[in-house]
Amino acid sequence: MERKQVDKMGDMETKQTKWEELSISNDFLFGKVMQNPELCKELLQRILPDLNIERIEYPELQKSINMDMDARSVRLDVYVKDEKEVVYDIEMQVSHTKELPKRSRYYQSMIDLQLIDKGQLYDELKRSYVIFICPFDLYGKGRHIYTFENICKEDGSISMGDEAVKIFLNAKGTLDDVSDELKAFLDYVAGKKPKDAYVERLEEAVKEAKKNREWRHEYMTLLMRDQENVKIGEKRGEERLAKLILLLNEDNRSSDVIRVLQNKEYRQKLYLEYHII
Repeated sequence: MERKQVDKMGDMETKQTKWEELSISNDFLFGKVMQNPELCKELLQRILPDLNIERIEYPELQKSINMDMDARSVRLDVYVKDEKEVVYDIEMQVSHTKELPKRSRYYQSMIDLQLIDKGQLYDELKRSYVIFICPFDLYGKGRHIYTFENICKEDGSISMGDEAVKIFLNAKGTLDDVSDELKAFLDYVAGKKPKDAYVERLEEAVKEAKKNREWRHEYMTLLMRDQENVKIGEKRGEERLAKLILLLNEDNRSSDVIRVLQNKEYRQKLYLEYHII
């Protein structure tokens, strides 16, 4: 067997091991497990206990939204709606990034664009929830759940009425602010053993999902594609930076060369100034 073939098989075995070690906190695996409508509905009911959700349906599995060539595309982990046409986007978010609040804003705006056709009244927009499940505390207040709706700054009793809700769940919460049922789920996301029947069913669904050869192949394909996109992005970024430095040197702006290497925001500003896309 040729060396190249051996190396390729080794890479595939490594990826297979990673697949076997995945947990519910992996966004791909979470999306597959949530294709079970009973498991998904129960999770929504635990997050939103005041709602009486009778049934859910999947307009698309792991819905992708790409409005045009220039817009940033969005691939949603779990996208469902209930019998009242209320829309829910549930995202499993492992990476701790400060951009998460603005990403939730972007996701909700993209969902809205999908919900209304040209010529329709804005009043036809349905209530929507964007929910991020995180194994970290985004706001550092110890809460298990942070729910945001638009209200009047001058009078907190007045709701804007846009029916757009954003929720950030924290699996590492310390306050007694949610039900035992939701805590059991969040503990499971944090890596603890199942504590109730529902979470045990999730655990079994995770085990069954990892036996699915088609899903494993899909995961590895996406993993390799993401790695390739990172390489392409890095190369493109290097090319943009090299072009910017060349133009700065031509304009005798040597001090700005040092600054763009140290300051990402200033670099982006000069990309715009020099029309480097």
